[in-house]
Amino acid sequence: MDHMTARLYLCTDARKKSGDFAQFLEAAFAGGVDIIQLRDKTIEAAEELELLEILRAVAERHGRLWAVNDRADIALLAATPVLHLGQKDLPLPAARRVVGDTPRIGLSTHSREQIDAAAVVDGLDYFCVGPVWATPTKPGRAAVGIELVRYAAEHTSASGILRPWFAIGGVDQGTIEQVVEAGASRVVVVRAITDADDPTDAAQRLLACLPPH
Repeated sequence: MDHMTARLYLCTDARKKSGDFAQFLEAAFAGGVDIIQLRDKTIEAAEELELLEILRAVAERHGRLWAVNDRADIALLAATPVLHLGQKDLPLPAARRVVGDTPRIGLSTHSREQIDAAAVVDGLDYFCVGPVWATPTKPGRAAVGIELVRYAAEHTSASGILRPWFAIGGVDQGTIEQVVEAGASRVVVVRAITDADDPTDAAQRLLACLPPH
């Protein structure tokens, strides 16, 4: 699939406690998740590469995308289709030099100024806006609020910008309608699926709240 049509993006850790990484990936993709990113600060590079091989196999079987978080070197070695960067990671031009032209690169944004830049900068394929609400997966990161989602929607629409963007941070079944009402048509989730008893059903219910592309 292409990143332009992606609506539901999931970040997951290595699921060490439950020991069901591959099964969880299968269930999430079966529910309609478009992109799964492995994001786990507790694992070393060698283990991450092993887990990314599992993620790659499951994603390709479902015809979906998979992503590496932060590390352009890992992205290059794993031949990932998607690399996601934070504001303090490698600058976009440097990351591009490492991974080349093929992988899609996304960037986290937390302010109007960062959204303005991400919407037009060369070499970027998508960006995320958040965290909309405070979340334990990003300790110390202040919530940006629903107004920043509304700004992103209005700014990109008024400018005719087609670059995809996702609302992220505390998005779940109880809050997704608020971000959709604010103008988001794509979301990144974590606990809404990773903590679900039935990841397939959780993904399906989230997708049902998002407008079709």
